[in-house]
Amino acid sequence: MKIALPLAEKKVSMHFGHCEEFAIIEIDEKTGVVLKKEFIKSPPHQPGLLPQWLADKGAEVVITGGMGRRAIGLFKSYGIDVVVGCPVETPDRVALDYVKGNLITGESTCDH
Repeated sequence: MKIALPLAEKKVSMHFGHCEEFAIIEIDEKTGVVLKKEFIKSPPHQPGLLPQWLADKGAEVVITGGMGRRAIGLFKSYGIDVVVGCPVETPDRVALDYVKGNLITGESTCDH
């Protein structure tokens, strides 16, 4: 499974569209072992760009603190699941907690 996490200061960003970079973490779902991890600088902000960009990188899930309803719909149209309300944590911890079913989320920090 490939999980994309928007980052700000090396932790999961509360505001998806304004992140500095993305961590893309590939994890074996059965063993919980990280197979590959890469950090990629975010492209310049452009509405509607990120769903296609992350789909091209093989992302299957995006985990973030906040994302608006329209953006969530765009990601789903590319077959990418979206998890919002993620705490500010390191991407490794969030990805591993997600795969293990231990990720505790709250409300989305974005309402548009």
